[in-house]
Amino acid sequence: MSTYDAPASGRKGRSPGAPSGPDVPQQDSSPRVGTVVWGLIVVALAALIVVAQLGIVALNGTYVLIGLMIGAGAALVVGGLLSARGRDKATSTRKS
Repeated sequence: MSTYDAPASGRKGRSPGAPSGPDVPQQDSSPRVGTVVWGLIVVALAALIVVAQLGIVALNGTYVLIGLMIGAGAALVVGGLLSARGRDKATSTRKS
């Protein structure tokens, strides 16, 4: 006999206290803009470090950081605006 007993309600895969029904909002499965932007910053920094260590290009750290911050800020603003615009379309098409 196992230590896990299935719930008596017959619903598999859900805990007894989990909300269900049409009132439960569906979660968006798309990644957050901030997560994507910060991931791209880390990848860009890693690529720049590799390029600098190989001696292909001599980089000035101050200029690299300024460029990354300007690019990240622009990406966050544009991504936030696009995300808000998509949310507005989704909420305005619902019937009340």
